[in-house]
Amino acid sequence: MPSTPVLLDNAQTQARSEVLKDKILPAMLAGILGLSLLYAAGFAEAAQVHNAAHDGRHSASFPCH
Repeated sequence: MPSTPVLLDNAQTQARSEVLKDKILPAMLAGILGLSLLYAAGFAEAAQVHNAAHDGRHSASFPCH
């Protein structure tokens, strides 16, 4: 009977690692990417940011003017 708790512990450990791999890691990477984009946009010149947004709207087929 001592092997049953060990099996449960292994399953719990594996479930925790899957939560980390499947949910937490992508969320952290998305947050880092978002903060990097905010940092880049904050220190870019206004004309560069406008041109990047303008080209992005056109490439997504949205009218902008």
